[in-house]
Amino acid sequence: MSDKSLDGAYALETPDDSRKLYRDWAETYDTGFAASHGYAVHRHVARVFHEQGGDGPVLDIGAGTGLVAEALGDLEIDAIDISQEMLDIAGTKGLYRRRYCADLTAPLDISDQTYQGFVSAGTFTHGHVGPACLSELLRIARPGALFTVSIKTEVYDGEGFGSAFAKLVALGQITPLDFRHVRFYEEGAQHKHADDTGLVAFFRKS
Repeated sequence: MSDKSLDGAYALETPDDSRKLYRDWAETYDTGFAASHGYAVHRHVARVFHEQGGDGPVLDIGAGTGLVAEALGDLEIDAIDISQEMLDIAGTKGLYRRRYCADLTAPLDISDQTYQGFVSAGTFTHGHVGPACLSELLRIARPGALFTVSIKTEVYDGEGFGSAFAKLVALGQITPLDFRHVRFYEEGAQHKHADDTGLVAFFRKS
């Protein structure tokens, strides 16, 4: 496929933009993008989560069609995404206990201290979800919950993630972050985004 949909994803500005893009992309996302482009972020996130002793129940943030859950394997996992169409595709795979269609920039209809783990691949990037959602995610996290999330390199400082995390550490709400620097696509990928890189950040709720 062309990179039109990926370029569109990086250009998103509003929740409604996200709903429209992923509604139109859902049916071809796995084969027309993830497989054909050599997308690899979900596997990096799952690997780091397991390396750090992650456990369920897990919330997959911006779950899409369920690529991270496929890579995580046998854990109790719930999904949250703004696109019902993407969640419907994930639902056909039998990966999730529950699927929430919700806007991460708004209050979530989820009880306090529900989850022991959080994973995310491809959500904290251009035009998607910024650091404002972190307080709500921490509300629904249990003490000691492990967060493992990918963040595109350019937006870590550009969208204020660095300062938001520093403030949470200073307030004693999370542990200091560690990082893995990863390629977003497999070696040998041949498209204009093939050399994109990012960070897999991991930390725990204090």
